[in-house]
Amino acid sequence: MVEKLTGEGRKQALGHIPGWSEVSGRDAIQRTFTFKDFNEAFGFMSRAALVAEKMDHHPEWSNIYKTVEVVLSTHDAGGLTVLDIKLAKAMNEIAGK
Repeated sequence: MVEKLTGEGRKQALGHIPGWSEVSGRDAIQRTFTFKDFNEAFGFMSRAALVAEKMDHHPEWSNIYKTVEVVLSTHDAGGLTVLDIKLAKAMNEIAGK
C-alpha cells in the first residue's frame, strides 16, 4: 500500500503539478480542465482513463459539455499519495496544459 504524502514531500510534489489545488476540508487535489468542445473533453477523458486503468488508480470526475472536473485522492491510503501526483501530471500532459 502506498503512503500519504506529508510535510515537505507533499509541498514539493504539489509544486510540480500546475493548475491543481488542494480540496478544502479533504485530503485531495482538484483541477478543472476546459476544452474547445465536448469532443475534446471526451477524448481527454478517454486517454486519461487508459492511463488511470494502467496505474490501477481511478479519478473522481465529472464532465459537462467542454468541462472536466477532476478530484484525486488515494482512498486506500486515506488521502493524497504519489499515485495522485503521477496521475495529475499525466492528465496535465494529456491535456497539453
